[in-house]
Amino acid sequence: MLSALILIPFLAAAIVGLTPLKGTICRNIALVTAVTTLGINIVLGFQFDFQHPGCQFAQDIPWIEWIGLNYHLGIDGLSFPLLLLNSLLTLIAIISTSQGIQRPRLYYAMLLLLSGGAAGAFLAQDLLLFFLFYELEIVPLYFLIAIWGGARRGYAAMKFLLYTALSGILVLASFLGLVWLTGASTFDYQTLRDYTLPLGSQLLLLAPLLIGVFIKIPIFPFHTWLPDAHVEASTPISVLLAGVLLKLGTYALLRFGVGLFLEAWVYLAPWLAVLAAISALYGASCAIAQTDMKKVVAYSSIAHMAYILLAASASTRLSMTAAVFQMVSHGLISAFLFLLVGMVYKKTGSRDVNYLRGLLNPERGLPVTGGMMILGVMASSGLPGMVGFISEFLVFRGSIAIFPIPTLLCMVGTGLTAVYFLLVINKVFFGRLTVGLPKIPPVKWKEHAPAFVLLLLIFAFGLKPDWVTHWSEVQAIALLTGG
Repeated sequence: MLSALILIPFLAAAIVGLTPLKGTICRNIALVTAVTTLGINIVLGFQFDFQHPGCQFAQDIPWIEWIGLNYHLGIDGLSFPLLLLNSLLTLIAIISTSQGIQRPRLYYAMLLLLSGGAAGAFLAQDLLLFFLFYELEIVPLYFLIAIWGGARRGYAAMKFLLYTALSGILVLASFLGLVWLTGASTFDYQTLRDYTLPLGSQLLLLAPLLIGVFIKIPIFPFHTWLPDAHVEASTPISVLLAGVLLKLGTYALLRFGVGLFLEAWVYLAPWLAVLAAISALYGASCAIAQTDMKKVVAYSSIAHMAYILLAASASTRLSMTAAVFQMVSHGLISAFLFLLVGMVYKKTGSRDVNYLRGLLNPERGLPVTGGMMILGVMASSGLPGMVGFISEFLVFRGSIAIFPIPTLLCMVGTGLTAVYFLLVINKVFFGRLTVGLPKIPPVKWKEHAPAFVLLLLIFAFGLKPDWVTHWSEVQAIALLTGG
């Protein structure tokens, strides 16, 4: 079943991309594929033993033995929530794609490759296998931005390619160095965890890994590719970029940074916590200055992803559980906000905060979109009863005893979230409708259906956080104890 989560999207991508099918058929194949993989994940969820630390449903097949590469898959409490998130947001991205998309065969093939590659990275229990999937997602995402993006799509796609390729090189260098220094004959994750290296060697290997994943997350000052990529990407691709692809960086941070180099991680933790606070405040400050709604959400992602680094730096049982919860929370909220910003752009042709006004107008505006946008802002700002509140509360509660000042600074960043989003809401949705704005087409219910699903989950996980935390708590403890 684990291989099916990778092979079904890859096979569907081959069928869609290499056969002369009509656009509607390509879309239907992509939808069936996404529903199937989501269904497989749900079935695995019912069979998953969340009290068991370590790999479950493992599949280990020798592949290229002379370089130590095995096809070793498995899931645990760290990877399973992200697998579900990947499947869900892939389905939402496909549904949100315009049925009149240009070059549909290539588009849906790239989308399915992207989903399968992300699933492979979350499933890989072999470091080299993880790297292969980690790099694979660069190719489809480059084309998805470069072909179906905005006016500066070529620049944004190339910038993304260069930054993320450098990220992969640094991650690979760390993995190769680990195998070389340990003398291991395999890249198997659990085998390498059993080796003990001196602190100096761990620091030498952790440094390139940290820079590599900081680019992917992204953390200041390695963030500059993200706003350009989001602004030029289409709405469905922004959903996947923020909701899934950034999580490859935070996943690698926990899985390999903490899991393989725990002694060095603890040594560097105070500096990492300071960097998290800087990144959170920088992202929030930049968001305040933006006039493009999509850039506001993009810089908001930089700020909120920094909370995961803070939680991981604290390395407590609660903060590590909170780090996984924050990944899920950010994935849902950011995808929700990008869908709504995309709807505003689709109906008005603009995302300019200084141009749009009065979109809450019940007769000639976008009242439902505006109402949902207000709820999304509340979720991102940490309103109690929504998933953003409990995820950030757990991060701060688990981190403040270890790093009080960086935690308080990140809490200031959360306060700034309300500032920049309320500025957007006040300007764009309240007041008089923009003079000279062309007639806004009505929004059909099915256009908002994906956003409604995400909103339901935002409330559900906010009211019942244990639906997420019980998956990852035991595994979080295992990362810290070497289990």
